Amino acid sequence: MSKIQMRNLEGQAAGEADLSSNVFGIEPNVSVVHQVIIAYEACLWQGTHSTKNRHDVSGGGVKPFRQKGTGRARQGSIRAGQFRHGGIIFGPTPHSHALRSNAKEVKLAMRSVLSGKLADSELVVLDKLDLEPKTKNAVAVLDALGLAGKRVTVVVADNDVNTYLAFRNLLNVVLVGVSEANARNLIDNAALVMSQDVAKYFEEVLA
Repeated sequence: MSKIQMRNLEGQAAGEADLSSNVFGIEPNVSVVHQVIIAYEACLWQGTHSTKNRHDVSGGGVKPFRQKGTGRARQGSIRAGQFRHGGIIFGPTPHSHALRSNAKEVKLAMRSVLSGKLADSELVVLDKLDLEPKTKNAVAVLDALGLAGKRVTVVVADNDVNTYLAFRNLLNVVLVGVSEANARNLIDNAALVMSQDVAKYFEEVLA
């Protein structure tokens, strides 16, 4: 088991939390983390980029001049790519950029990120995370934890609406529902904050 000092909403010590070494104590696999994050970001591309080739642009239809006798290179259409207002040669066409990662790689990436955060002392585990839906309460919590001004990711329970409302307007704070957490949104921060219950959820899902 890996141990971490829990803190309460006032920033004070609140005992120790026992975290599973299989989730929070492994040797991070950097290559798998990179592969999974690249695949996730590739799936975000819409793939709607498009250009018109010589068959799509309007105009043309006849030879601009006769085939022989002019001393110029032969041309078949003024909408060819070498002409002004002609089609684009080898331009992008709509297609999917999606990459796939299997479930074992996704879970390994998540475990690697969580283990790396714990090893780098960037993981903050609270005994509980229940706030009234007021931004000043969230600001007070971050001040008490020494995270004011830092880029923070807060992982909340999916049904914890009040905590979401308290943190949502804060600059540099990213809120992530526990069921939507992935390697990409857990790694991109200076501190990762979660409650003890959320940590237990990760242990159950990623074990």
